[in-house]
Order: sequence, then structure tokens, then C-alpha cells
Amino acid sequence: MKTHPFFLLLLLFLTGFLAADSISPNEAKLKKSKLPKIKKENHVLLLKPSNFDRALKETKYLLVKFYVTLSQSSQNLSEEFAEAARQLKKEAPRIQFGKIDVTHQHDLRKEFNIQAFPTVKFFVNGSREDPIDCKGVRKASTFVTWVKRRTGPSTVLINSTDQAEAIIKADDLAVIGFFRELHNDSVEVFCETARDVPEMPFGMTASEDVCADYSIQRSSLVVFKKGKPVHNEVLEDGRHNKLGLTRLIKTFTLDLVTEYNIETSVKIFDVPVENHILLFTPTNSETFNEIYENYQSAAAEFRGKILFVLVDTDETRNGRIFEYFRVRDVDVPAVRILNLTSDARYKMPADEVTVHNLKEFCQSYLSGKAKQHLSSEEIPQDWDKMPVKVLVGKNFNSIIFNKSLTVFVMFYAPWSHECRRLLPIWDKLGEQFEGRRDVMIAKIDVTANDILSVDLDRHPFFTLFPAGAQHQEVAYTGEYTLEAFSEFLEEHSKTKAEPGEKDPLGGIKEDFSQEEIVITEKEL
Repeated sequence: MKTHPFFLLLLLFLTGFLAADSISPNEAKLKKSKLPKIKKENHVLLLKPSNFDRALKETKYLLVKFYVTLSQSSQNLSEEFAEAARQLKKEAPRIQFGKIDVTHQHDLRKEFNIQAFPTVKFFVNGSREDPIDCKGVRKASTFVTWVKRRTGPSTVLINSTDQAEAIIKADDLAVIGFFRELHNDSVEVFCETARDVPEMPFGMTASEDVCADYSIQRSSLVVFKKGKPVHNEVLEDGRHNKLGLTRLIKTFTLDLVTEYNIETSVKIFDVPVENHILLFTPTNSETFNEIYENYQSAAAEFRGKILFVLVDTDETRNGRIFEYFRVRDVDVPAVRILNLTSDARYKMPADEVTVHNLKEFCQSYLSGKAKQHLSSEEIPQDWDKMPVKVLVGKNFNSIIFNKSLTVFVMFYAPWSHECRRLLPIWDKLGEQFEGRRDVMIAKIDVTANDILSVDLDRHPFFTLFPAGAQHQEVAYTGEYTLEAFSEFLEEHSKTKAEPGEKDPLGGIKEDFSQEEIVITEKEL
């Protein structure tokens, strides 16, 4: 049977196509080897979106610094980061360091939830999913320790007292875990904690002789400072977790009471304790020694739960922190608690700084019984005399929650250039609606008045509070022009007075007189 020429041609074509498409392993390796190497700068890979995935796939362990070019903090970290990369180049070549400028890379910033700069993350086995945050590390030696503990044992196994002593004396701070046996939940939590505290050496032992030499009878974590035990935490009850132990241990990188200044501010915020108590007092006053002793005595009981900070009110460089807490000269000595997560502030009710008052204040705060301290300016006598009404903390709620009035509020900061630019436009808006007795244009200085009912995340911030009990506040997201403000207000200012409410057209002067507001505040 004769084969048709067409089928022969087709067979030859397919054979050639398959041969061209199939590449031997050696050829594939050769092709891959021809790819240009990712450039390095001071032993650090220069990453960008186009080579990021490739770097992950070619590296088992990759520590990446995400930075922006104008960030001074990013620049300060560069030298230490590069030095750590240099140290690990020969010692652990499978660990690579990389950096990527995300100034304009918004997708990467969103993907990895990067909100501060620099941010350092650790990628394992080429995966983009769930990289490990490397927080609070700033020194080359600490980067090296952090990475080693992530890629190998996080603690040293101690078999003798001499070995324990060598670890304890190797640095100012050291942590030793004494256990009955090395296979339980407490040991696992201890090892996890060691990974997050690269600033100091960690060791652990189950040797009866070593435990006896240090008079340890129960499974415990012991912190040593300059060769001497300063804290013993029993670990047998199973109530400890990694975060709690990390908080406790890192507080020992600071003194029991730490004075706030330029040098210590970074260390203070590196310790993962969200509750800070601050004592504002002049350090050269006659009563300082007594007050400081009381403050230090109270601090010991709350280590790991509340960080005790001293602020010298005679130090002019601390002016920003006085302004933030709105502490005046006449207020000192003053004690405040700050929650870093919520930014909530609390004022110690008692005036005298005694051990009893301090402990009572801290316990009240930790139990959730302390009342949040809200600052407010005094109500100006002419607060309602101009087209734009002036609100403060003391009259804010009584004005915006009036059921028969629509209030459009500008939340501003006097130091903000953008706020200063918009204030004249806001004044014109007030003049435009001055004849409307159902509408109020108002402003409030958020740097001098705390407002709980509004979530402020930027300045300026505009919110409309419509009339009517069922109406929810509306955040303004339009353009910052007189026309846009006016259109938005016209659209939303549909007055719906409650049954029995006084007609707002009867005038707002009677409803919001200075005298009535003061009485209302006194009743509160």
C-alpha cells in the first residue's frame, strides 16, 4: 500500500516540531545558566517587581528590606543590613539578603501589608505567602542571630554548669530555661520566644546537676543581667505564651524605669508592651528623689504588663511629648497611661505620686475600670458669633447630636499646611449658609480636643452630622472646593425634626446659648 506524500510531509513536520520542543535536562540547565545574575550592592540583592519571584525561587531563605528612598530610617538601617549580609555570605550561603524600593510599588506594599519603613520580612522556600516579620532589629549582629535562629536551633542545649556560665557571661543579658525534660509545651514556647528575641543569648537544660547548681526546683525561665539572676518565671502551669514571654524578657533591655530621650525613644517602642505609664516631673526638683523611688517601687509589680517611663519636664527637647499629652507646667508632677494600640490616654485621679496611688491606678487600668482622659479647651465666649462655629471637647456632643440641626464639621490641626489652606474656604462656606437656621458650619482643633465619637485618621477631616435621631454621620470624601462642599451639604441637609421638637427655624441662638452649654456640662 502506497503512502500518500501528504502524510509523509505531515510526519516529517511533527517529528521536527517535537524535536525542537523537547529540550534535554542539560540544555535546560544551560539555558537557565544564561540568565543574568541578579545584581548585588554590598552583598545585598537589588530586587524589583520583575525579578522578585525569581529571587524567591532561587533562594531557600531570603531576608528582604522594603524601603522608600526618602525615609531616613531606611537609610540608617542600610549599613547594618549590608554588614549582616557580608557576615553570612561565607558562613551561610543559602541565606540571602535583598532590598526593594517600594516608593512607587503600591501593589507590593498592599500584598505584604507594609505600613512603615523600613519593613523587613523573611521568605522561606520561595513562597510569597505569609513571610515572617523581622521587627525591632537594627544591628548587624542581631540580624545574624535572628536569621540563624529561624533557620536552625533557636537555643543552645546546656549539659554542664560551665557551659551555662559561659552563656550567662557572654553578654549583659542572657536567658536560660531550666526544665525537667525537653519535650513539652513549655519548652516549645521557650524556643519560639528565643526566635523573637535575638538581642540576647538563650540556652536550655534538663540536667539535674545544672538545675541544682542554680537552686532551680521547678521548670523556670531565668533572666540573667551582668551575670546575676534578676527574674525567675515559673513555666509549669501552662499559662504562658510566646508574646507574653517576649514582652517580659524584652523589658529587661530597659531599666525598670526608663527616662525618655532621643537615645531611648527607639528602645522604648521596640519593646512589645502596648501599655506605657509616664511620669512627668522635673528631675532637679526637691521632691524628685522621693517621687522617683515611689515610681520605681510600683514598676516592679507590673513588669511585662506596663512600661514605666520618666519624662523630664525641664528638658526642652521633650516639648513634643508634653504637647501630645497636653501636660502643662502647673500640672506636674503628672502621671498618664497610654495604650499604643488604641491611642487612649488615662490620667491618674490622685494628685500625690505615692506607691499606693500608682499601683491602684495601674490595677484599675489593667482591669478595665479606669476612665479615659479626654482633653478639651474651654468653650470660647464667642464660639457661635461667627459664620463658622467653634467647637471644643466640652460642647461637641451637645451640638452635633442635636436632633433638629444638621452640622458640617471640619476637624483640623493648626500646624497642618493643608488645614491652613482650607480654613478660608471653610469660612466662605459658613458665610454662604449663615442664613440657614437648620444648618451649622463648625470647626474643631483636634490637637487640643479629644473626640471619642469620631475616628480621626488624617487632617483635615470633614464629617456631616445630619438632623434626625436615625441619621448616621457621613464622612466627606469629595473635592476640597467651596462648590463641592456646598453641593454635598445641600444634598444631605434634609432636616427631620423629632416629634415634639422645637422647629429649628425658630432660631438656634436660644438652643445653644453659652449658659445652657455650661449647665449641660456641669450636669455631665
